[in-house]
Amino acid sequence: MKRRLLLGSLMGLGFGMGPADLRAEAAALLSALRGGGVVLMLRHARTVPGVGDPPDFRLGDCATQRNLSAAGRAQARRIGQTLAAHGLQPRLVRSSGWCRCIETAELAFGRHEVWPALHSFFTEHDAQRRAQTAALHEALAQLPAEGFEAWVSHQVNITALTGSWVDMGEAVVIRGGPDGGTMLGRLRLDA
Repeated sequence: MKRRLLLGSLMGLGFGMGPADLRAEAAALLSALRGGGVVLMLRHARTVPGVGDPPDFRLGDCATQRNLSAAGRAQARRIGQTLAAHGLQPRLVRSSGWCRCIETAELAFGRHEVWPALHSFFTEHDAQRRAQTAALHEALAQLPAEGFEAWVSHQVNITALTGSWVDMGEAVVIRGGPDGGTMLGRLRLDA
């Protein structure tokens, strides 16, 4: 799986790829979504400046968190519009409980269910990171063959699962399977 993750990461970064190659990869990833048995794991859309959350943040209280900017709200809408233009609608939308993820999911897909496995572990211990990542691998191993799921989360969660770094509003496409999933590549949907 590590070899495939590295290849997906390099392809997503565009090493050795021209514009036509990047369009072909995006088309292949959209086709994978259409084919089912995959997850579109999306990092929340753009936020107001900052890293992490203020020290006094509380889950469920958006006023205490770093939230989407106006550009991020527009970005989340474009992501949903792009998928809809390709006839793609996730069968299930799961989100971290952080307001920026919930708002991204709602603006892009019109729905969400909070799943603690997608919560940020930016300030948590390694044991928490390992437990949440194991839960994601388990879900990938049991992913239904029909349709695709959208998971809206954070950079740290995506990196822990795939080894790939993505920008705000960027996604990875992961094929489910008994090995806990295989990253197929990175995908921008807001252009």
